[in-house]
Amino acid sequence: MDTVLVTGAAGFVGSHLCDLFISKGFKVIGFDSFISGNLKNIEHLSCSDKFTFMNFDVTKEAKLNFRVDLILHFASLASPVYYMNFPVETLLVNSIGTLNMIRLAKDNNARFVFASTSEVYGDPLIHPQVEGYFGNVNPVGLRSVYDEGKRFAESLTMAYFRKYSLDTRILRIFNTYGPRMRPDDGRVIPNFIVKALKNEDIEVYGDGSQTRSFCYVDDLVKGIFGVAIEEGINGEIVNLGNPEEVGILDLANLIKEITNSKSRIISKEPVSDDPKRRCPDISKVRRLTGWEPKVSLRKGLARTVEYFKSKV
Repeated sequence: MDTVLVTGAAGFVGSHLCDLFISKGFKVIGFDSFISGNLKNIEHLSCSDKFTFMNFDVTKEAKLNFRVDLILHFASLASPVYYMNFPVETLLVNSIGTLNMIRLAKDNNARFVFASTSEVYGDPLIHPQVEGYFGNVNPVGLRSVYDEGKRFAESLTMAYFRKYSLDTRILRIFNTYGPRMRPDDGRVIPNFIVKALKNEDIEVYGDGSQTRSFCYVDDLVKGIFGVAIEEGINGEIVNLGNPEEVGILDLANLIKEITNSKSRIISKEPVSDDPKRRCPDISKVRRLTGWEPKVSLRKGLARTVEYFKSKV
C-alpha cells in the first residue's frame, strides 16, 4: 500500500490525516472543493514530493491518471452550522460523492474507508453506544441531511462490501476537536473557546446537563490510521472517540478556567433533536487495533485554545 487518496483534504480532520500518512511514508493525493476546507491547512505540504492536491468536487466523476491503494472519504461537511446552510450539498457528498469514490476504489481494487459519524445513533436510547445499535434518528428533522446522508453512505459501503467483496471499513467518529477547526465552525468547543477569548456570553442549551465525549484530533487520526492499515478487518464498522463523558456546562466552566475568561454562562432554549447523551463504546476498536485515546480533555483544550488565540 503506497498511495492514499484523502477527500476533504483541506478540512479539519482531513488535513491532519494527510500529515500523518505522509509522515509514515505514504504518497497522498488530496481532494477538496473548499466549501468548508481551508487551503492554509495544507499549505505546509506544498513543498512535499509526497503530496498532490486537486481542487475537486467528489460529486463529479473522478478520472485519475494514477492508481490509488487506499481511499479515505472525509469530504462531508460536519458542522451543524455548515450542513444546515448547505443541506443539498451535504446530502450529495454523502450519496453521489460516496458512490463516485467507492466506484473508484473498486476500479483500483483499493481499500475504502468511510468517515461516518456518531450522529447515526441519533438521540440514543442505550448508553454508551455500541456499533450494533441501530439508532434513534429523526429522518426528516433539521439534522437529517447529515444523519441520513451518513446512514445512506454506510448502507452503500456495505452493499459494495457484500456484492463485490470490496475491502471497506466504516468509522463512526464521535466529537473531535483541536487545531485547524474554523472559528465559525459552530460546534461546541470552538464556539465556547471563541466566546471565552472575547469575554462574550457563553450560551448553553437548556441546563447544560447533556453530555458529550471529546477526542483530541491527534488521537483520532491515529485511530483512523490504525483501522485503515490493519489487515483482515474487511467490512468492519467501528466507533472512534474518547469514552470520557463530560457535561456541557462543565465543559463551559473548564474552558472559562483555561482561558481565564470573564464570560458569563447563560442558558438558551434547547435545540431540536439535540442528543442528551453521547459516548462511544470503543471496546471493538481496542480489540481490533489496540487503539485508545491518550490526550486528556484539559491538555487537548489548552492546545486548542493556543491555536484559536491567533484566529480570534
